[in-house]
Amino acid sequence: MNGQASRSVIVTGASTGIGWAVAQVLTQRGFHVFGSVRKAADAERLTAAFGPAVTPLIFDVTDEAAVRAAAGQVETALDGRPLAGLVNNAGIAVAGPLLHLPIDEWRRQLEVNLTGVVIATQAFAPLVGARKPVAGPPGRIVNIGSVGGRNANPFMAPYCTSKFGLEGLSESLRRELLPFGVDVVVIAPGAVATPIWDKADETDTSAYADTVYGPALERLRAYMLSIGKSGLPAERIGEAVHTALTVARPKVRYTITPQPMQMLMADLLPKRTLDRIVGKRLGLLPE
Repeated sequence: MNGQASRSVIVTGASTGIGWAVAQVLTQRGFHVFGSVRKAADAERLTAAFGPAVTPLIFDVTDEAAVRAAAGQVETALDGRPLAGLVNNAGIAVAGPLLHLPIDEWRRQLEVNLTGVVIATQAFAPLVGARKPVAGPPGRIVNIGSVGGRNANPFMAPYCTSKFGLEGLSESLRRELLPFGVDVVVIAPGAVATPIWDKADETDTSAYADTVYGPALERLRAYMLSIGKSGLPAERIGEAVHTALTVARPKVRYTITPQPMQMLMADLLPKRTLDRIVGKRLGLLPE
């Protein structure tokens, strides 16, 4: 128990997709995972899959009281030992043309993907070592971002805004935590083969069908589904998280994508050029 507790990690949003894969990889490599889920049924699935290597925590990252209660539960379990890491993974993806998007959807996107990260970080960072004195070497905070945190797609403004924001949040936080020696690392996945693509297939764009964006939205959805089917296995992201938690000198950001050349072009090409390429591909500009 002593060794296990000293290598314990929080993973938010562990019920499926990337969070589940991170829990799988970390437990296979000797970590104990406290995995957050929102439903008791998901907690039971975690326990059935991973046994005592995972301790489910039931909370929504936007519920500050519930997150702080879970932090107290973890602190009791650790018995004075620090966490090796906090992996802020929980998130959602809201899509739609910004001119027509319901403001409640915009708020929900930012509340989960940004405010939720702050709530979890405030609750668990002290257990990672962001307090003095600490009982052992400090851990690390790993924030799951996206390639959409550097290059934004049309109709994904809510999601991309949240991931651009996460980049700034992570950089500020990394510098604020210098007195404690707690590092902050961003993992930025591209397309990953997870159930999120099934949700994309079910997305109803009929509310925007009568706008100028209707045909382009359908093209974008078809494109997203096609790259999702050829996406990376989620375990690749789990391996990147393990690297970020364990290597002596981690990078501040790891980009993990099945399309590295496309990402390189997006980084290097002038933004106006990219505007024209994307606009023509989606039919937002004439050929």
